[in-house]
Amino acid sequence: MSVPRSVRPVRRTAVLTAAALAGLGLVASSATAASPASKPRPGDVEIQLLAVNDYHGHLEATTPGKVGEVAAGGSEYLATHLERLRVGHRNSVTVAAGDLIGGTPFLSGLFHDEPSVESLNAMKLDVASVGNHEFDEGVTELLRMQNGGCHAEGCYFEGQPYPGADFQWLAANVKNAQNETPLPPYEIKKFQGAEVAFIGMTLEGTAALVAQSGIEGWRFDDEVETANALVPELRRKGVEAMVVLLHEGGAQTGTFNECKGISGPVVEIAQKLDPEIDAVITGHTHQAYNCVIDDPAGEPRRVTSAFSFGRVISEINLTIDRTTKDVRRDAVSATNHVVTQDVPKAAAQTAIIERWSALADEVGNRQVGTIAADIRRQYEAGGSDNRGAESDLGNMIADAQLAATRVNGAQLALMNPGGLRADLLYAQSREEGDGVVTYREAFDVQPFGNLLSTIPMTGDQLRRVLEQQCQSRYLHLGVSEGFTYDIVRELNGRVCTPGSIEVTNMQLDGVPIDMNATYMVTVNNFLADGGDNFTVFREVPASARIGAGEDLDALIAYLGAQPNLAPPGTDRVNELALVAAG
Repeated sequence: MSVPRSVRPVRRTAVLTAAALAGLGLVASSATAASPASKPRPGDVEIQLLAVNDYHGHLEATTPGKVGEVAAGGSEYLATHLERLRVGHRNSVTVAAGDLIGGTPFLSGLFHDEPSVESLNAMKLDVASVGNHEFDEGVTELLRMQNGGCHAEGCYFEGQPYPGADFQWLAANVKNAQNETPLPPYEIKKFQGAEVAFIGMTLEGTAALVAQSGIEGWRFDDEVETANALVPELRRKGVEAMVVLLHEGGAQTGTFNECKGISGPVVEIAQKLDPEIDAVITGHTHQAYNCVIDDPAGEPRRVTSAFSFGRVISEINLTIDRTTKDVRRDAVSATNHVVTQDVPKAAAQTAIIERWSALADEVGNRQVGTIAADIRRQYEAGGSDNRGAESDLGNMIADAQLAATRVNGAQLALMNPGGLRADLLYAQSREEGDGVVTYREAFDVQPFGNLLSTIPMTGDQLRRVLEQQCQSRYLHLGVSEGFTYDIVRELNGRVCTPGSIEVTNMQLDGVPIDMNATYMVTVNNFLADGGDNFTVFREVPASARIGAGEDLDALIAYLGAQPNLAPPGTDRVNELALVAAG
C-alpha cells in the first residue's frame, strides 16, 4: 500500500519507594549505591547532572517497556521525573549520550525524528553526544536535525518549518580529511563561576553500523585518543572539570543501580581516559549500570549508563572546589532512577504526542496484513533483545525479502538482527483487532528505509560471511526458508572470539552448497556495505547489485500476500554445540 508522499520517509520524579523497589528485586546493594565519602564544603559549587541515553524517539508510554517488572519510560513521564529531580538544585544540567534519533518507533521515525527532537527540547535537554544512529541518514541530515529547516519532502506542518534542536550535539571524534568536526567537539557550561566541559563522542566503530553513503568523507577516531587530546586544550582555557558523554558502553549482571561484573569496551576506555576527566556518561549497549572504575592514576571515577528508551535517569552530583576549579572526586555521588509511570503526565509532552499522532494516524492505522501468533525477536533474561540467537522475526523478514526479490533471481536472503526494532504482536496495539498488523506496526519493525539488493556470492563467501557472525559478540543473521546450515561456536559470556566458529553442511532446498558455485543472495544496503563488520559482502562490487526497493515495502507486500501469517520457526540453523570458553 502506498503512503502519501507528505509523510513517507525517504529512508527510512517521583521515584518508587525503597520498599516497593525491593519487592521487585530492583534495589541496588549498599556497595554500589554508597553515599559520597565527603560532603560539600562552604564555597564549593554543587552541580547536578541528569543523564539519559539511547532515547530512540520513544515518546509514547506504550513503546519503551519495563525495568524489571516495572512499566517505565514515555516522554510524558520522563519529563515529569526530570523536573522533580531538578527541584532543590540551583545548578542542574541535562545531558545525553547519543542515539536520541534513528531506529525510532513509527510516531517519530515517520517524520524523520522531528518529534523526537521536539520532545527533547521541551524536556530542556542541554547537551548530547552523537551516537551511531544520529548518522543513519548521513551527516547532512544530522546537521539539519541540529540547525533546523524542513526535510526535502517539505514541511510537515504548513507555515511551521522545523526549528532544530535547542540542545547542542557534540561530535569530537568525527572528522574529515582536514580534521574538522561536523559539530562542536565539546561545550563548556558555567555555574556560579565554575566551569564544566562536556566532551561528546560516538563509538569508534560507528562506520560499521551505518550506511556508507551518508558518511562518505568522514572518519570515526579512537575515543580515548580523541578525549585525551582535548584535555590540554581545555586546561589552557582554564577548565579543570571535565565530563565525557560517550556513546559506547558495556554490560553487567546486577540490577539497574549496580555494577556487577562490568564488561565491554567501556571498561578499557574508562581505564585509559585522562585522569583530568572526572566522570563518564555512556550508552549504546542499552544497559543500566552505576560504576566506579579507577582512572590511570588509580583514582575512582564514576561511570554510568541509563538503560534505553527513557526508562532510567542517571543522576550524578559533582562538587567543584572554587580554588582548584576541579571536581572533588571524594564528593561525587550517582544514582540511577527508574522513570516510573505513576506520576502526572507532562502536559507539554502530551501536546507534542497528540499533534504528531493526528498527522500519523491516517497512515499508521491502515491494515497491511494479519498474523496468527506473535512473531518476535529473541530475548535475554533481563529483557534486552538477544541478537545472538535465531528468531522467528529475523527469519520471517528474510522470507519477505526473498519473496520481494525472486524477480531478481534471488535464491536466499539474509537479515541483520540490529535492523529488527520491534516485534509483531498478535494482541491489538490500539483498536485494530487482534492479529491485525497496521502500517504503524510494520514500520516499527523496520524503520530505517534500507534498500534491498540481490548480489552474487560464491558458496565460500557465504560460509565466510556466516562465520563473521562471531565478532566481539555474536550477531545471528536471519535466514530465508530453504537455506540451512550447521554451526559450532564458542562463547565466553557474551563474547564470541573470531576464529572460534565453524559453519558446515550449508544446504539450499536440501542440496549442498558448492563452495565454487555462485548464488544470488538478497541483503539490505547496510549489510551490502559491510555493516556490523560483515566485510565479506564488500568483496561483491557495487556494480553487481540488483536493486529491489525498500525493505519496509517488501515486508508490507509479504504480509498482504500471506494472511494469518504464522511464525516461521527457528530450525533453519542447527547448533551442533555451544562451547563455553575456559
